[in-house]
Amino acid sequence: MEATVPDERPSPEGPATFREVFVDREYRAVFTASALSWIGDYIAKAAVTLLVYEATRSVALSAAAFAVSYLPWLVGGPLLATLAERHRYRQVMVVCDLVRMVLMVGIAIPGIPVPLILALLFATTLANPPSQAAKSALIPLILTGDRLVLGLSINSSVGQAAQVVGYLAGAAIAAFNPTVALLINAATFALSAALVRFGVADRPPAMTAAHRSHLLRETAEGFQIVFGTPVLRAIAVLVFAAMLFSVVPEGLAAAWASEHAGRLDAGTAQAIIMAASPVGFIVGGLVVGRAFGSDRRLTMMRPLAVLSPLALVPALFDPPALVVALLAAASGFAVAGMLPVANGLFVRALPAGFRARAFGVMATGLQVIQGLAVLITGLLSERYPIPIVVGVWSAVGVLLMTLVALRWPSRPAVDAAVAGAEAAGRATAGTAVPLAAGAGTETGPSGDGRRGPSEQLDGDPVGGRPGEPGYQRHAVS
Repeated sequence: MEATVPDERPSPEGPATFREVFVDREYRAVFTASALSWIGDYIAKAAVTLLVYEATRSVALSAAAFAVSYLPWLVGGPLLATLAERHRYRQVMVVCDLVRMVLMVGIAIPGIPVPLILALLFATTLANPPSQAAKSALIPLILTGDRLVLGLSINSSVGQAAQVVGYLAGAAIAAFNPTVALLINAATFALSAALVRFGVADRPPAMTAAHRSHLLRETAEGFQIVFGTPVLRAIAVLVFAAMLFSVVPEGLAAAWASEHAGRLDAGTAQAIIMAASPVGFIVGGLVVGRAFGSDRRLTMMRPLAVLSPLALVPALFDPPALVVALLAAASGFAVAGMLPVANGLFVRALPAGFRARAFGVMATGLQVIQGLAVLITGLLSERYPIPIVVGVWSAVGVLLMTLVALRWPSRPAVDAAVAGAEAAGRATAGTAVPLAAGAGTETGPSGDGRRGPSEQLDGDPVGGRPGEPGYQRHAVS
């Protein structure tokens, strides 16, 4: 990064300030719209899981209500995300917000059957991939240079905070009246649509008709590059395995709190459990990212990967809700310390021409993995006590993560993959490559290999080099 010349205007690539980011009117509109929809979505997520559980007293159906938001990525996440490249970004975001607003009002109708609730919730989340892809592609057009890096970092922090606020508020409001919580979410979508429509410039589509190819062929190439390259495959397995276990406390929180609240009321216990993992993630990202250098973080990556499920094993002993929250926070802490390093390695070992498609593949994998984890543990909890299910599930995770850590590629293999990707990038420099898929989610590999990666939980771009979208762990807004 170039030094700033004294007594002159800062270089466009110099260190950005918060003022330089928020002075941009379009970024303020997108930022505010995102924060509103994030908070509203987490409020609704807490409300829906509680609403379904109270209506059915079924842990499996309650877990299904939580997990259904991940299913759109299974039925066509990369394809849906690609649609954002074919239409105007502002139009995609506004239409998706309005569709989700209408469907959320439908879910809020008192007395509708649980199957219809799940169907409407699924339809609502079908708008997530194109909306998040459009937002991921739009932000690099609004912010450039180091302002983009800082803007993405701000989104990451606010996304985590929105998850905490949303879960806490959602559990409290749902305990009073779930319908109110759902209508609040619908209102946030309406406000988000208005902010984007009147605060963001209308730009032409990124992909013209002349650049379009077969969606299925482009999607298949993304899967081939991720799972056909040993180093990328190892990173993908590591990230997927971490998400397979850390999300479980959130998904089972409503039933867990209802059955094992102890001295706390069920609503408070649910809010604490659901908010603990994102709080741990925030703390872990700050502590590991600030207190240790890049070499030390690389050394810590595999132990932290094993620690992420290990922290949840004590659930076997049926601890109180506060202890459960501490265990979930410890797991989130470990994941936050491990993922940014994996993100940086992924981007550096990925040929630039495949970056957007690979992001779509990873976003889909993350959403599917998290949804399946919650759904399977929910089904198991119908027959066995929740603490036993979570404890045994996490113990299996320790074995899996240990195996993944032991099979991690050697440093020469990683260096060779990075060198090969850089050579491919130089060979294709100056060649226009249409983006085949935008970014989708709450935590997939991204980041800038030169500066050190950043990572976030919701469905926004993270970490990538200026002008390139990334994605996150959770995709709920």
